[in-house]
Amino acid sequence: MQRLQWGAVLFVVWLGLTNSLQIQEVIAGLIVSAVIVWLTVPRPTPGTETKPWSLVGLLLYLPVFLKALVLANLDVARRVLDPRLPIAPGIVRIRTGLEQPYQRLILANSITLTPGTVTLETEGADLYVHWIDVRETDPDAAGETIKGELERAIRRI
Repeated sequence: MQRLQWGAVLFVVWLGLTNSLQIQEVIAGLIVSAVIVWLTVPRPTPGTETKPWSLVGLLLYLPVFLKALVLANLDVARRVLDPRLPIAPGIVRIRTGLEQPYQRLILANSITLTPGTVTLETEGADLYVHWIDVRETDPDAAGETIKGELERAIRRI
């Protein structure tokens, strides 16, 4: 099942990049996606089944991420345009409850992609984040401010 999900994602990316639904483009996309999946996605061995990620969960995550991205952009733009430049930069440690490494990777990259925050280091369930406006130093409170809605959406993937 995991191979089918990767193939579907790659095919959708192919369609987005080619911006064409002509039959030759669709067939080429199917072939290229199948070859990439066949060459790169390992076949599961009996007894080592892993829970596949959810394509629906990933699609439901995108609006949550886009909302966080827009709000972070507006916040940073407001800080840049304010003559007092209200910033209080610092590094905070936040703890995540995400169990899978790919989930923590998605969270770390999402935090880095939103303006005003950069993930510097991951250490187990902890992420060290440079934050443009440190309001909380408590890992739980800072974590909820930085990752709250993102983490809940990533958990469904």
